[in-house]
Amino acid sequence: MDRGTVGSAHRGRLLVEVRHEGSSAVVTPVGELDHHTADLLREPLEECLVSGVSRLVVDCTRLEFCDSTGLNVLLGARLKAEAAGGGVHLAGMQPVVARVFEITGADAVFTVHESLAAALAAE
Repeated sequence: MDRGTVGSAHRGRLLVEVRHEGSSAVVTPVGELDHHTADLLREPLEECLVSGVSRLVVDCTRLEFCDSTGLNVLLGARLKAEAAGGGVHLAGMQPVVARVFEITGADAVFTVHESLAAALAAE
């Protein structure tokens, strides 16, 4: 059964936008983050870290779904960012995504902000 992607024109795909704001890289995943799309987020996160940006803000406002593989991508980026003296900040999580972080306890290891503006202001 094809469950498609509720509310998305990407039909299960993930698009990732990256921009720089001050000393942060703002990484915006759009769509579903799962085992099929995890590398589409992993690669830009790693590119930011390799280029010397260790403060990553993941704007989750347009992230519709995140499974354990997606969570592992973010946890891996967090470890690398912290080793480089930075961190990963999550902003604007939708309830369905926030629930995954609550259930797994991952919300306790990330800095979570209500909005992108709040995450950037905490710089």
